Amino acid sequence: MSESGKAIECDLLVVGGGINGAGIARDAAGRGLRVLLCDKDDLGAHTSSSSSKLIHGGLRYLEHREFGLVRKALAEREVLLRSAPHIMRPLRFVMPHDAGQRPAWLIRAGLFLYDRLARREFLPASEAIRLAGHRAGQPLKPEFTRAFVYSDGWVDDARLVVLNALDAHERGALVLPHTLCRDLVRHADHWEAGLVRAGEVLSVRARGLVNAAGPWAASLARQALGAAPRRTLRLVKGSHIVVPRLFEHACAYLFQHPDGRVVFALPYEGAFTLIGTTDVEYLGDPDEVAIGADETRYLCQVANHYFRRQVTPDDVVWSYSGVRPLLEDAASSAAAITRDYCLEHDAHGAPLLSVFGGKITTYRKLAEQAVDWLAPALGRPAAAWTAAALLPGGDLFGPTPDRRGVLEFDRWVAALQRRHDWLPPALALRYARAYGTRSECLLAGCARLPDLGAEVAPGLYEAELRYLMRHEWASSAADVLWRRTKLGLHLGPLHAQRVEAWMVAQGGVPSPAAARTPLPA
Repeated sequence: MSESGKAIECDLLVVGGGINGAGIARDAAGRGLRVLLCDKDDLGAHTSSSSSKLIHGGLRYLEHREFGLVRKALAEREVLLRSAPHIMRPLRFVMPHDAGQRPAWLIRAGLFLYDRLARREFLPASEAIRLAGHRAGQPLKPEFTRAFVYSDGWVDDARLVVLNALDAHERGALVLPHTLCRDLVRHADHWEAGLVRAGEVLSVRARGLVNAAGPWAASLARQALGAAPRRTLRLVKGSHIVVPRLFEHACAYLFQHPDGRVVFALPYEGAFTLIGTTDVEYLGDPDEVAIGADETRYLCQVANHYFRRQVTPDDVVWSYSGVRPLLEDAASSAAAITRDYCLEHDAHGAPLLSVFGGKITTYRKLAEQAVDWLAPALGRPAAAWTAAALLPGGDLFGPTPDRRGVLEFDRWVAALQRRHDWLPPALALRYARAYGTRSECLLAGCARLPDLGAEVAPGLYEAELRYLMRHEWASSAADVLWRRTKLGLHLGPLHAQRVEAWMVAQGGVPSPAAARTPLPA
């Protein structure tokens, strides 16, 4: 950051620190562009940390004949799993057959197509099962006797955003969370922007601009162009509830509902079950989104239709909601709106690319296509690279993605535990899942448990807090407990207060060194 008051100069200013903005910043930095990524809040603070945590093709989209979207997402599924096997993993989904809903032959045909729309290297194919005596049948009501099982993947969505931003930073990008883009002026060959960070106004001169503001994309486009964008967004709220664990096994469930929607029930953080999502039209402020009582009742109703153990709103230990910025396609219901994306290019002056729509599974492909246009437009053409690259911490068995990281993750964890046999096994596994090989950075200089420093909250030591503040832009207890980790589910408000107090005592929530360093020439 310049102390002289001069404008920060970069090739590309990316506004929006969700998964699409972070993915574009990473891809562009890896092609040699000087990138500045900013967000008015924390990285992934909104839609990108409020998903169903799935890497999937979208089985239900086949009903809406979105074969292209499903094929694209399925092709990305194993690419992503290989790129970050510590924060992603394969997951088997059980779909109990309800005779009063879709016929079995139709489900079987859909799964046959789902298995074949894209190549599978290590995910098993779908199958039909009898629930009697099967582990997946035990938590279900006895009237459900048949089910279909298929493969997709699970992801820690908030960490996926952070790892993309971290990779972008390590390739030269300047990453500025909690930085509002307030002013934008377009010129023939550059953009002038005013960024507000901690009360300071930073001037930026960028050769190109990316609008990846998610639910705020339309308003940012109007701010940049002085006119409404050509594409219209339809904001849809998706809400989830978390309840005490309803089943012991590691599979997930997909439940069909008579209204045509589907609801997932996922094993979550060991002791819980995650249930969602809803699809509700949203007209309010995206900053104020929250689950409604009717949504909570709806999700409980769907779960109670299938599970023996009944849940009520009083059983909900946590809930979250996100606003999905979906492309308006004149669909009659929120559930039927396309989850595909559109990249709107504008070269009438300095280049502008706006991102509308999308889903977390296709973020890498979206970013690749965005930079395929941006790099030549900025006179810096370079080949795409992310399909064969790992995210930070994903290099479990070497520098290139392969199936070993996915299929032999437990073996890698066992080796980590042998190297640090003083770590409690549960803590070693949590570090492995969150940080992968970057666990060694967190544990540097530690040879016994006291070397991690004080236990600020149960299972959360000073060494991890320092790592998150120095390397991952954590600046509050919420950043740590609800996005960088999910320890907030296991800890109470007093522990959160202790974490916040400890972070403040470190000198006022420092940003990473990257956020105080000028962009490379």
